[in-house]
Amino acid sequence: MGSVYTIGEALIDFIPADKGVPLKAVTGFEKAAGGAPFNVACAVAKLGGRSGFIGKLGTDAFGDFLVETLDGLGVDVSHVLRTGEAGTGLAFVSLSSDGNRDFSFYRNPSADMLLTEQEVSGIAFEAGDILHFCSVDLIEAPVKYAHRAAIQSVKDAGGLISFDPNVRLPLWTSPEACRQTILEFLPGAHIVKISDEELSFITGLKDEEAAIASLFTGDVRHVVYTKGAAGAVWYNADGSIAVPGHAVRVADTTGAGDAFIGALLYQLHVRGLKADGIGTEDIRQMLDFANAAAALTTTRKGAVVALPGQDEVISLLAGQR
Repeated sequence: MGSVYTIGEALIDFIPADKGVPLKAVTGFEKAAGGAPFNVACAVAKLGGRSGFIGKLGTDAFGDFLVETLDGLGVDVSHVLRTGEAGTGLAFVSLSSDGNRDFSFYRNPSADMLLTEQEVSGIAFEAGDILHFCSVDLIEAPVKYAHRAAIQSVKDAGGLISFDPNVRLPLWTSPEACRQTILEFLPGAHIVKISDEELSFITGLKDEEAAIASLFTGDVRHVVYTKGAAGAVWYNADGSIAVPGHAVRVADTTGAGDAFIGALLYQLHVRGLKADGIGTEDIRQMLDFANAAAALTTTRKGAVVALPGQDEVISLLAGQR
């Protein structure tokens, strides 16, 4: 069956005790495991799938906490490296009254940025594996080249590549540097997940249909367009399939996108699907499952702790049919 691997950043999110105030006015924070690739690996594991995280952490208490979190959920940590050259990354978060977020990052550099091409070259990927990555660790640092090496290794093995740009502009020297790097890596993916907030920024196009069409470049076969509470649309050469979201009371949107793509990759993983030949009914069911996982995540604070198990997702789906 293979495994779902993720590569990139793992960090500590400091979630505010106060909601609806700017970051400068927050009076207290609660520590939580975070980082989009980290969250996705955890999402797959919590749903019952096989996942592994590829990355580098500091030899500090925060790094210990992250490794223990992964291991406790059953995520393969054999490709998690440690270094004393930099600390584990930190992110302080503020939440608006509707649950949306603002970030302040501390990683100049952080340990995840120091993962090298040589350190991932020995990983023995298989044809049934999926590799998922995001854009945060595509900055000009050793980890960017580690991504390139891992992507090529998975492709050589016959595996599937998934890319969620997950734009975080404060981590880049300029918005254009972020955009150009995303466009550089985009053609290497088989599946691209993109949000409504990111589409026009990445493509430079205001027309939605033209913007979606422009993403089909290189190896891209599928584009999954997420629209928050409105659900998601899956595009491929056969057309598009839209599936509505699920109505829930939102407490915190942190990790919702990661829960969505984690659930989607879990479904691809357990169904043994490849980039070519994904049927309409598979797509509809996978989108519905992923929408439910994302919705459940928004009902709780934090990222990893908010990720649902399979029984919760099935229960929500059953209750809304």
